[in-house]
Amino acid sequence: MIRETSAMAVRQKFGELLNEVQYRHDRVLITRAGKPVAALIDVALFEKLRKLDGDFDRLLDGIRQAFTDVSPEKGMALVDEAVHAARKKRRRR
Repeated sequence: MIRETSAMAVRQKFGELLNEVQYRHDRVLITRAGKPVAALIDVALFEKLRKLDGDFDRLLDGIRQAFTDVSPEKGMALVDEAVHAARKKRRRR
């Protein structure tokens, strides 16, 4: 469950919120002046996110290396072509 709470409430109930996150695997969206500023999540989810972030960075580096000699215009043309092909394939389903 995702629970939204203010930064002030987090300061007042930090221990309780930690228990909810640790034992019930709840998630807490922390807001300040009604705007989201942070989240409190359990360690297992944090580790998954950290792994995904690393995987994404490696993928992005690979793409950069593969397209080093490609002009931005040619790169965008290739992206447009791939998007068009994917959409066409999806429509056929």
